Amino acid sequence: MTIFPTPNEAMTPIELPRPAVGRLASIDAYRGFVMFLMMAEVLALWKVSAAFPDSAVWSILKQNQSHAEWVSCILRDPAQTFSLHDLIQPSFSFLVGTAMAFSLASRRARNQSPMAMTLHALWRAIALIALGIFLRSMGHSQTYFTFEDTLSQIGLGYFFLYLLGLRSSRVQWIALLVILVGYWAAFALYPLPGADFNWEQAGVTANWQHNLTGFAAHWNKNSNPAWAFDTWFLNLFPRENPFTNNGGGYSTLSFIPTLGTMILGLIAGGWLRSDLSKGHKWLRLVLAGILLLTAGEALGWFGICPVIKKIWTPSWVLYSGGLAMLLLAGFYLVMDIVGFKIWAFPLLVIGANSIAAYCMDWFFGGFIRDSLHTHLGSDFFTNLSKPYAPLLEGAAVLLALWLILLWMYRKKVYVKI
Repeated sequence: MTIFPTPNEAMTPIELPRPAVGRLASIDAYRGFVMFLMMAEVLALWKVSAAFPDSAVWSILKQNQSHAEWVSCILRDPAQTFSLHDLIQPSFSFLVGTAMAFSLASRRARNQSPMAMTLHALWRAIALIALGIFLRSMGHSQTYFTFEDTLSQIGLGYFFLYLLGLRSSRVQWIALLVILVGYWAAFALYPLPGADFNWEQAGVTANWQHNLTGFAAHWNKNSNPAWAFDTWFLNLFPRENPFTNNGGGYSTLSFIPTLGTMILGLIAGGWLRSDLSKGHKWLRLVLAGILLLTAGEALGWFGICPVIKKIWTPSWVLYSGGLAMLLLAGFYLVMDIVGFKIWAFPLLVIGANSIAAYCMDWFFGGFIRDSLHTHLGSDFFTNLSKPYAPLLEGAAVLLALWLILLWMYRKKVYVKI
C-alpha cells in the first residue's frame, strides 16, 4: 500500500517492482522528509524542552513539533503560530497530487483501459478512507467513525483528483478557484454564534484566547459550518458517545480544501513531467511558491480569510501550498538538477514505503518502546541522562523503525494499495 501512486502501478502487494520509469528522486526524498517529521514525534522534544525552560533552542524545537493552537501564520506571531509540524499533512496531500500526474502518464503508457484506471482510483479512495478509520479506531471499544485523519481526508478527495488529472491544467486551475471561493463563501455566510449559542457543546469558551474577532470570527473553532455538519453527519454512525465537537476543531469537510492542496500538487507534477528544461521547471515551482505563499499571507493579514491549518481555510491552501512548492523546488534543485543525492538515502528509504512507515508508526512504536524497557530496563535511558531520556528513547524507537524500512528497501518489498 502507498498513499502516493508510483510508476510501478502494476505491482501486487509484496512483490518485487520493475524499474521505475521517469521517477524523480526529489519527490521520493520530499515524501521521506515528510514521513520522517511525522515519525519523529516519538522524539518527544517537548519533554526535553520542559527540562530546559530557559533554552530558546529547545523552545523552538518544541514549537516545531506541535500544531499551532489555531492561526498558522508567520506574520501574525511566528513564535506562537507557525510550526513545521503543520506542514506534514499539507505536504502529504500535495505529494499525492504530484505523484498522480506521473501515475496517470505511466498507466496511459501501458495502455491501461479507462475503466481499469477508474476502478483502481475508486478502490484506492475507499481503501484510504477505511484505513484511516481503522487506525483511528485503535484503543476504542468499537469502530470509531471519524474522517479527519490524513488518510481519510486524502481518500475523500482522491477520486475527484483522479478525474481532474484526466483534464487540462486550465480545468484544474478553474476547479481550484471554485473550491477556494466556494469554501470561503460557506464560512463567510454562516451566521456567527448568537446569545443562545451552546459553548459547552462546542467544547470551547466564548472568551477563548485564540478566538478571532470581527469578520474573521466566521472561522472560529467549533462554531462554523464544518463543525455544524459533523454534529449531524458523525452522529449517523454508531458511536460510543454522541458527537458534539472535535477537541482540535478538525472536521470532515476539510477534505474539500484539502483537495485544493492536492490539485496544486497535481499541477506541480504536470510541470515536472513537461518538456520544459529543468531550469524552467525549477523556476516555475519557485515563482508559484512565492506567489501562493504571499497570497495566503495577504488574505490572513487583511482579515479576508485567516490562515488556519486545523480547518484548512482557503488561505491555508494557498499558504501551505506555496511552502510545499518551495520545498519541492529545493529538493528538485539539489537532487535532480545538481544531482547530489547520496545525502538523502535515509529519506529515500522512508519515502519508498510511505504507507508502511505510516502504519508502523501507529502499530509498532509502542511495542518497540515496551521491548526496550523489557530488555534494557525502564530506567536505562534515565540513567544515561535524565533530561535527555525522552529524546534518547525516542531516537532508539525511530532507529528501529528505520532499520525495518531499510530491510524492506533492500529486499525491494513495498506495501501498496
